[in-house]
Amino acid sequence: MKVLVLAPPMGAAGGIQQYTATLVSALAKILDEENVRLIAVPSQAEARADGSFGLRKSVKLRFLMRVLWGAMKWRPDLVICTHLGVAPAALKVKSLFKKPYWVVLHGIEVWGDLPPTKLRALREAQRLIANSKFTLDATVSGHNLEGKDCSILPPSFERAQIENRTQGVDIHGGTENSHPTVLTVGRLAASERYKGHDVMLEAWVLVRREIPDAEYVIVGDGDDRLRLEARARELGISDSVKFAGAVSGAALQDYYRTCNVFALPARTDLDPRSARGEGFGIVLLEAMSHGKPVVGPKIGAPAEFIHDRQHGMLVDPTKPQEVSAALIELLEHPKRAEEMGNAGKDWARREFNFEKFCERLQGILAMGESLRSR
Repeated sequence: MKVLVLAPPMGAAGGIQQYTATLVSALAKILDEENVRLIAVPSQAEARADGSFGLRKSVKLRFLMRVLWGAMKWRPDLVICTHLGVAPAALKVKSLFKKPYWVVLHGIEVWGDLPPTKLRALREAQRLIANSKFTLDATVSGHNLEGKDCSILPPSFERAQIENRTQGVDIHGGTENSHPTVLTVGRLAASERYKGHDVMLEAWVLVRREIPDAEYVIVGDGDDRLRLEARARELGISDSVKFAGAVSGAALQDYYRTCNVFALPARTDLDPRSARGEGFGIVLLEAMSHGKPVVGPKIGAPAEFIHDRQHGMLVDPTKPQEVSAALIELLEHPKRAEEMGNAGKDWARREFNFEKFCERLQGILAMGESLRSR
């Protein structure tokens, strides 16, 4: 079986790029490397005058030509699109060469209203693969896709990430962090305020009243950082909030290692005009794999893999008082927090490792083979 993988730009270090890399590695392991090829959009989206981002027409055309040429010369049995944005190219392949294609669903890109070309590409896909049941259900119900062949394939950790947990960098100037520390990892983008940085800052005011030496570290950067820094000053907590910015992979591992609690109270909104939320929440799972108790939203995809009061605490992400109560409880009861962290680590490493990803993918491919042989 020969599989052609179509992907968005692979230059950025985001969740979709990580998912694509894992998928390609798993396909190569299952089918052998010579039976798997990847064609990615050749350059990143650029800022438009209205503040949105998009690809130039020349980039889209170059990508489409590469896809059609690759399909014609290599003759794959199946095309897998790792983002809906590249699915229209697979639809062309289906039309010209009668090759089926699958589309991977991540979250907000498929929850809301879609332009006609993307909606058609979604509906004509042979199979939909979602990173979570929440993402799948929201997509199916939102676009009337009942009866479609669908599968769930959660993300996995990179193998090297698991094997090199202890190979971090010094982020504390040669001294071990001695303060109770809460960590959040996520882009500080105005378009992604649903991640919950604002509610965390409001909750932190209450945390500091109970635990004066607690520290809050925010890893990530973006166009909303200056506003959030100003908000921290306005709330009088800037002395205990560290904006670490974008960091290297090794430094990120060390931030995970040295924090006491990880928090990402992301909100979910399925308004078709402006859907927002975490389609999965990979950073929460990464924190769990480091043995850290997590504070996540009780509504949305993360609640599928975070077991409340077993791996951490699920909260209403719109209520700072509820978020702060969870943080205070975990910081003031370190033994219980450690037990939750260890339970989460065992769960994450058992159910979301690379081998489990390959096992799930192999089952999905087998279903695809049975469809192809009908």
